[in-house]
Amino acid sequence: MFWRFLKVHFHKPGNHRIKYGHHRMLTKYIMSHLKVSYKISSETVVQTTQRSEIFEYPLEALRELVLNSIIHRQYDNVGDIKIKIFDNRITIFNPGKLYGDLTIEDLKTDYYQSSARNKLVVEAFFLTGDIEKYGTGFHRVRNAISKYPSMKFKYREIQNGFLTELSYEETSTDNTVDNTVDNTVDNTVDKTNEEKILDAIRVNPGITQQKLVEITGLTRRGVEWNIQKLKVENVIRRVGGKKHGHWEILSD
Repeated sequence: MFWRFLKVHFHKPGNHRIKYGHHRMLTKYIMSHLKVSYKISSETVVQTTQRSEIFEYPLEALRELVLNSIIHRQYDNVGDIKIKIFDNRITIFNPGKLYGDLTIEDLKTDYYQSSARNKLVVEAFFLTGDIEKYGTGFHRVRNAISKYPSMKFKYREIQNGFLTELSYEETSTDNTVDNTVDNTVDNTVDKTNEEKILDAIRVNPGITQQKLVEITGLTRRGVEWNIQKLKVENVIRRVGGKKHGHWEILSD
């Protein structure tokens, strides 16, 4: 199980916590420690007000870096993947240096060619919809942090592993960021994709796959894979055809 290999270190003055978990839970844990401000925007046409969250770090970049650490780590190394959260930086370390002929200089470009050290792990995350295209993770990270002009993205090989870092030169003072951190950690694990699909079916048994894509954030292939898994496990079944049929949950 991949979750056994992930560990989060949370560093603040007088406060050091360690937490284990799978990548979705740890992403949520990281989010709970990021400074958040709320940007209020009003839509005059429909006369509604919408509040959007602005995190101190781009969540898409963090997600990609956590996934990369799982996919590219060296699994015959007994060390942990370590995510350390400091006041002005987050570091992610995974055992195992760059694989094959890939170099640090290659990663600075958007056209590098990477090789898979763990092909079965890559396939598993592709089938579940967590990754869409292999070998484009750093490109997506750079795109995500492009909206954060004061942020630095660093990476290097150290000892027997690979370290990535998102940081500010000093503790962020951007006026879009709240100056306080909520020290209460939400330990609730994110719902799995299967649970999200089941919840959606309970509300609307006739729900379409496209709507499930929107709700879960998965690719269509990822939704199809999870639905097939639920069918094989006799959790759900399809009643009727694709156009006029509906889903029935057998385990409720």
